[in-house]
Amino acid sequence: MITLASDFGTPYPAAMKGVMLQRTDARLVDVAHDFPRQDVRSAGFWLREVLPYFPPAVHLVVVDPGVGTDRSALAIRAGDHALVGPDNGVLLPTARALAGDDIEVFEVEYLDPESSTFHGRDVFAPFAAEIHEEGVESFHERDDVTPVEDYQDLRFPEPAIEDGTAVGEVLVVDGFGNVVTNLPSDLLADREEVTVNGESAPVVRAYAEVGPNRRLVTVGSHGNVELAVNRGRGDDAFGVSVGDEIRIE
Repeated sequence: MITLASDFGTPYPAAMKGVMLQRTDARLVDVAHDFPRQDVRSAGFWLREVLPYFPPAVHLVVVDPGVGTDRSALAIRAGDHALVGPDNGVLLPTARALAGDDIEVFEVEYLDPESSTFHGRDVFAPFAAEIHEEGVESFHERDDVTPVEDYQDLRFPEPAIEDGTAVGEVLVVDGFGNVVTNLPSDLLADREEVTVNGESAPVVRAYAEVGPNRRLVTVGSHGNVELAVNRGRGDDAFGVSVGDEIRIE
């Protein structure tokens, strides 16, 4: 299996699939191609939450605002999985989620591609297909990959929690408008209500525990504190967006 994820929309992913299908009969699975454009952090978060549910696979990730520059191409071995994509940090949260610190990072050498703006088709897709055919152990046998320790990492900010006040940050907003923060779930333990940026909101387990269009605070499926609205958009109701500070008391 090879999974594909990008911020390309359509039709560009089809070209990557065509390149791979010339080289492998692997099952190709689309994860998402509508990540926020050029938003490495959002893509890194969502892939960390999704890809660990897959069986061993090659994961091709192309969210690449630095395409055509001197940024490197990377391949990462994470247990029985391999990740292929640009050296901008987008692969690292998933790699650590899959294998902890037991990962190996390699720089992939490549010739001048056909296009300086579409490395997904010309660089990453062919390499992903080859790794699928050869297996992750082939990293140590190939002449075009080199182990590296100096690469772009992506780590999410840690919240500050002290004396009944927690200060965190909006990591992502999903398609429903649910606001995913970096605040831990135990912050809401045994709480019926909290103050969010100065305004109170009930703490619930399910959206429907409050009436339609009512604000709420809950623990989402990712294990983080989320700000939401039953049948509405939490980002609008709480007046926040990605990167904004969240103060809960």
